[in-house]
Amino acid sequence: MSDKIVDEKFAKWNGIDRLKIKWNPKIDTDKCIGCGMCVTSCGRDVFRFNYESRKAVVQKPYNCLVGCTSCESWCVAKAISFPDKEYVRDIIKKDGLAAKSVQEVNSNKSKYEVEK
Repeated sequence: MSDKIVDEKFAKWNGIDRLKIKWNPKIDTDKCIGCGMCVTSCGRDVFRFNYESRKAVVQKPYNCLVGCTSCESWCVAKAISFPDKEYVRDIIKKDGLAAKSVQEVNSNKSKYEVEK
């Protein structure tokens, strides 16, 4: 396991330094039942499992995709939470990311067009 705080491939989100964005899961250890769904299902290597406490741990919070809440949905114990989604919407507005997305979609039609 790498000891980096964020894996290089996740270091930016839409051009923004990922370390400047406070978006990651939090685990309520009192609620966590130790099922490991978050550990085995997250494709970004955010979680690890503490075999002593039998609980999941957020090991690499900045690997989390900004706006993703999949692990919260999978958690049958409702032990995972995130900041309010409005936080992400505010970043999108403040940094003009919606306009940049429109530009990206329009300049890469062959990549994003619905396949026929």
